[in-house]
Amino acid sequence: MEVYFKDLKEEYNIIDIRDKEDYDNGHFINAINIPYNLIICFPSVYLSKDKTYYIYCTSGIRSKKVCDLLRIMHYKVINVKDGYNK
Repeated sequence: MEVYFKDLKEEYNIIDIRDKEDYDNGHFINAINIPYNLIICFPSVYLSKDKTYYIYCTSGIRSKKVCDLLRIMHYKVINVKDGYNK
């Protein structure tokens, strides 16, 4: 499943997987920053299998890969199609 950035809502569990510098330069309201390498290496540290997460990156390519991987591990994740730049 995917959604567009414009369809995100503040009450969602939103994760920005870009690096800290990009996150600091702008991000969606209430998004938390968990860089790509951390979320794929240590998902259980950051995520609960009981919650749904909306994940975005710059263009939607890395976030789609992360979502595909996390779904295999039984996490509920939704990719934000086209990412932050759209």
